[in-house]
Amino acid sequence: MEDNSSLPTKPAPPPANDGFLVCGLGSLGQNCVANLKSFGVPVHAINSALPDQWEVPRLQDQIDRLVIGDCRLEEVLEKAGIRHCRAVLLVTQDERVNLEAALTARVLNPRVRLVMRSGKQNLNELMGQQLQNFVAFEPTQLAAPAFALEAFGKELVGYFTIDDHRFQVMKQHLKPGQPWCDRRQIYELDTPHRRVLCHSSADGEGQSTVASPSSLFYTSSPDAVLRSGDEVVVIESDAQIHTLASQTAPPARQGVLNRAIQVFQRLRNWPTVKQDLLNIWQTSSEQQLRRVAILCGITVVTLCLLGTLLFDLNSPDDISPFEAFLYTFITLFGGYGDVFEALEDFSNSRLLQLFGVLLTVAGAAFVGVLYALLTEKLLTLRFEFMERRPPVPEQDHVVVIWLGRVGRQVLATLQELNQPVVGISPRTLDADVLPKVPLLSGDVSIALDKAHLATAKSVVAVSDDEIQNLEVGLMAHRVNPHCRAIIRTYDQQFTDRVAKIFPFAHVLCASAISAEAFAAAAFGEHVSSLFRLYGQTVLVTQYDIESGDTLDSLLLSTVAYGYGVVPLWHQRERQEGKVMPSEDTRLQMGDRLVVLASIGGLRRIEQRQLAPRIWQIHVEKALTADALFDGAAEIARVSGYRLGDARDFMAKLPGILPQPLYQHQALRLTRLLSRAQVRAQVLPLPSAR
Repeated sequence: MEDNSSLPTKPAPPPANDGFLVCGLGSLGQNCVANLKSFGVPVHAINSALPDQWEVPRLQDQIDRLVIGDCRLEEVLEKAGIRHCRAVLLVTQDERVNLEAALTARVLNPRVRLVMRSGKQNLNELMGQQLQNFVAFEPTQLAAPAFALEAFGKELVGYFTIDDHRFQVMKQHLKPGQPWCDRRQIYELDTPHRRVLCHSSADGEGQSTVASPSSLFYTSSPDAVLRSGDEVVVIESDAQIHTLASQTAPPARQGVLNRAIQVFQRLRNWPTVKQDLLNIWQTSSEQQLRRVAILCGITVVTLCLLGTLLFDLNSPDDISPFEAFLYTFITLFGGYGDVFEALEDFSNSRLLQLFGVLLTVAGAAFVGVLYALLTEKLLTLRFEFMERRPPVPEQDHVVVIWLGRVGRQVLATLQELNQPVVGISPRTLDADVLPKVPLLSGDVSIALDKAHLATAKSVVAVSDDEIQNLEVGLMAHRVNPHCRAIIRTYDQQFTDRVAKIFPFAHVLCASAISAEAFAAAAFGEHVSSLFRLYGQTVLVTQYDIESGDTLDSLLLSTVAYGYGVVPLWHQRERQEGKVMPSEDTRLQMGDRLVVLASIGGLRRIEQRQLAPRIWQIHVEKALTADALFDGAAEIARVSGYRLGDARDFMAKLPGILPQPLYQHQALRLTRLLSRAQVRAQVLPLPSAR
């Protein structure tokens, strides 16, 4: 039986050496302070100057000690209380400053945990090997999967891996005729490779009476029947992802036929053809040589026709039109000397000689332009020797604009999900950058037309300029109102305003999303991934169980329903891990546990804030003699009640189990008792009524 007396529900005041120091009060730093303060811990801060703008209201009043100065200096760190801090978050925008401050902080406090902002992956790994209690993140890259999942669509909410096991979080709207509708209860959807995370009933029933410490998880009764119109969010492991694009994309042959029909229809429409020719002519400055080549080509053709006509009209009787064309062609390409004497036999010979000079000059200019075009082509052929990039998708694809570190990671994630994509970059990228992704370069507005924006599923604007991202999002919505516009921002207040004024836009503040991972890492937890669900950030967090910590010796059911997190992976020391572990598993020192949790769930675990157990089991009777033994075993396994005490309890039926339970835990136990031929029902505790 679990000892509830050893699990206080109210956290004790933090000790004097349990403070946290944030160096850098930019957007990321301010959000880190806000998340740390939600844990109820002292937070100190260092910044080179007083921030011009506070993104979080009244945040300055929440900082316990604010020091203005250079965080790399020992005296500044000493003034901020570095020797009494549990962790230091180094989140300035200068990676060199972060590194120097981290080394200085470790000298002053060898036990302090260092959480550093850095995009140098190799350096981060080397620093982690040399320094204990150190972790480094790049906030933009940490938030990149959230942008990719927003662009993927409403169905796929999360995607990540744990020890080569792939997990995906799917959101589904149930429709009439689906296998789950009007047949299955929520708990029946749980399998060894699937768990139900959230359930929203179309009529609002089934969840109002369920108390859960989490606002996301375990808010619906597991016995509720799924109905048409309900929304269910499930997480699956090692499952094949079925994208809408793969279900609706036409076969290749049909795509070629459609393209031919579209070309034919465009040729029949003269205004459209005229506009296409104008677009070809109005190229960017990088295509000026091709424009000159077009002019030269038109000039050469005109001169050839004119020369053939002149030679034919002024030629002797034995010269055919074909020979007149040959005279023109030879003169045009530098053969004036070869035909000079023959021109004496023509009438108007002086006129033809002068025209021959004009042909020679025009031919020399044309040859020069031809050589320039060949040189340009040869210089670009090095990209052709490598694997050719695929063509731009025609429909149901995602357009990613500005291919910096975030844009490239978004493309890589979407490609891993088998989602058709196209990237747009103002500058030409090397051929070895994302070689299997179709890329467009040059002016963004022109490239958007080539990217088939009108038939795209989503547009992701992830440049370093949030105003530019907003402009692209509005442009995409004007061309395609059904397109999902994902906009990257850096200021939470700007994010809130844009989201309120433009409800069609999916605005994500990279700093606000990443700050929750930085705050979790400050407490010593390892955050491997994150995703957004119903406006909240869900962190994939790993715990290494140590003796005496807040998870040691607890059942996974207690961890799940008491803290409001979802266990995904459990591994004993020197054993293989298990996906979707059983709720009846009891944690012990040396175990590795990976959970889904919001920042509130991590805070509850850190502060040992277990939700109260307010449900009890009333066992009426056992229908058979074997049911007495089987029922006692089920009670001991699910509730953590001692097996001997459970057998004594079963011998004195009817009665109420002395061990209080969580509602989901109690309902599961009654189902198991029913299978064991034991009648039981769930009742609320008298104090909870």
